[in-house]
Amino acid sequence: METLIPVINKLQEIFNTVGAEVIQLPQIVVIGAQSSGKSSVLESIVGRDFLPRGSGIVTRRPLVLQLVNVPFLEERQHAASGETSTQAEEWATFLHCKHKTFTDFDEIRQEIETETERMTGTNKGISLEPLYLKIYSPHVLNLTLVDLPGITKVPVGDQPPDIEGLVREMILSYVSNPNCLILAVTAANTDMATSEALKLARDVDPDGRRTLAVVTKLDLMDAGTDAMDVLMGRVIPVKLGIIGVVNRSQHDINTRKSITESLQDEQGFLQKRYPSLANRNGTRHLAKTLNRLLMHHIRDCLPELKTRVNVLTAQYQSVLQSYGQPIEDKNATLLQIITKFATEYCHTIEGTARNIETSELCGGARMCYIFHETFGRTLESIDPLAGLTMLDILTAIRNATGPRPALFVPEVSFELLVKRQIKRLEDPSLRCVELVHEELQRIIQHCSTYNTQELLRFPKLHEAIVEVVTGVLRQRLPITNEMVHNLVAIELAYINTKHPDFIDTALVSASVSSSKNDPPAEGIRRWKSDKVENAGMEEKPKGNTQPPMYSSPSRSHAVNLLDTPMPATRKLSQREQQDCEVIRRLIKSYFLIVRKSIQDSVPKTVMHFLVNYVKDHLQSQLVGQLYKQQLLDMLLTESEDMAQQRKEAAGLLQALQRANQTISEIRETQLW
Repeated sequence: METLIPVINKLQEIFNTVGAEVIQLPQIVVIGAQSSGKSSVLESIVGRDFLPRGSGIVTRRPLVLQLVNVPFLEERQHAASGETSTQAEEWATFLHCKHKTFTDFDEIRQEIETETERMTGTNKGISLEPLYLKIYSPHVLNLTLVDLPGITKVPVGDQPPDIEGLVREMILSYVSNPNCLILAVTAANTDMATSEALKLARDVDPDGRRTLAVVTKLDLMDAGTDAMDVLMGRVIPVKLGIIGVVNRSQHDINTRKSITESLQDEQGFLQKRYPSLANRNGTRHLAKTLNRLLMHHIRDCLPELKTRVNVLTAQYQSVLQSYGQPIEDKNATLLQIITKFATEYCHTIEGTARNIETSELCGGARMCYIFHETFGRTLESIDPLAGLTMLDILTAIRNATGPRPALFVPEVSFELLVKRQIKRLEDPSLRCVELVHEELQRIIQHCSTYNTQELLRFPKLHEAIVEVVTGVLRQRLPITNEMVHNLVAIELAYINTKHPDFIDTALVSASVSSSKNDPPAEGIRRWKSDKVENAGMEEKPKGNTQPPMYSSPSRSHAVNLLDTPMPATRKLSQREQQDCEVIRRLIKSYFLIVRKSIQDSVPKTVMHFLVNYVKDHLQSQLVGQLYKQQLLDMLLTESEDMAQQRKEAAGLLQALQRANQTISEIRETQLW
């Protein structure tokens, strides 16, 4: 199990190199109030002075401290192998300058202060960016500790007004990790019940499975008091235990009292004041306890950690593959993308696309719906006789006969009226073309959605492809509209009364005559023109030698039939009713023939002149307009975001693969 902590340290280094925290690794997080003695505890565990000291807030950014136990210098020289080629008993490295080795711990302190001031300034500011320090020594146990800024209440210097909330959020971001152990530091000369560190630990670890309490400054308690009840867990019980330690005083630090001497004095103090608890307290016992707890915690977390690494590896392989490989041959890449888009576009129309939409109709399926449901139902809903009244038909018949009464129903009136009805089929037909054109434009977006990564990778190429396809559709739209307009014009150009499906006029007349068995209806009113004419003849003034036909229209009040509608209350004669009914039946019969023809020919026209043309010529149009040497560099310019995302994904994938290899090196026997 001794190898587990170095494995975690190695994993931490692997993920730190790519600057990502995709996996929450087991570690020990040290939290406590400001000036509670956290830094002194860490220095006592390491056995060297290396942390910045002073009054107020000193730790102003997270410090990730990795302790690595190495053999003594003589043993390394005898074995002719070691962690590094450093000829020193103890040394340290920083992640931000890992090629530089520090053997002087005063230089380590100076580097921490310099790097902290570089990130936070010189006036008590804080930063969330962690600082990574790795110390190699034969006097330490393998540990991974995170020293966080102390919990403070009042901002000083350049600290923001909400410094308490910022520090609290920083601490919670670390201790909320279920894979971390919490080392809650509290000074013995304060009330344990008011400990901010224990309160934060209890918020994220209510069961106390991850919390170990440390009581510092046992030697500074008021005279006549001791920490026996606290250390025994009688005040606040802590599951993993409570360990008391004695810190070096500021006088000891100023006089440069060695930590070795301080540890000896600490042991003497514990033997004197707490003899029954001396072997369960002190810095040495704390280091051993932390080492044991961390190893067991790593062992428990390792299976889940391995699963997490495998899952993320598969995910980032898929992500990196979606970003595509760096371009080697621009010509081939451009042709490949154009061909893929054109093929996907055509397959969407044909219904053979790989990514079939399940939430709504798309592509060829929507066109089929437009042809047979939308367009078909619209035509079927058109009444063949809509807008034609009996008076309109009778007016047309009379206008077609001229001054002579008609013996038969004039054919001209039928053609005039049926053309008027056929003309109503043009607008729904043109609307059908418009709907199909809109769907062809929607397919562009559909294909872009399922080729998102490639097209997002080259935004200018995406814009160019959309522009070309839109241009082709825009070019074909008026041509298709003209052909559909011609279809209606063709029907209007020649009324084929010899059509096989058209009913025979004689049969219609006979059918209408046989259905009219009632005597002729007497008109309750005559035509206004007839009435006026008769009135003029009956009321001819005596002595007037001028014939009534030459009288002024204003005087005789003659009414023109074309200008004044027929009275709505007039009843038609039997002959008039028969003629109108014949025309109505003929119009309906012929209209249904034309409607059936239009309903069949418009979809065929749209498919031939618009849809099939686009399918057959799309790729050639794209290649012809985009596959040009002078456009290659411009079209295949990657977006900066995509290039950055590919770089990050490649780095993370490489880190995950190395992590997987590192975890796989742990043998099952090493876990127990």
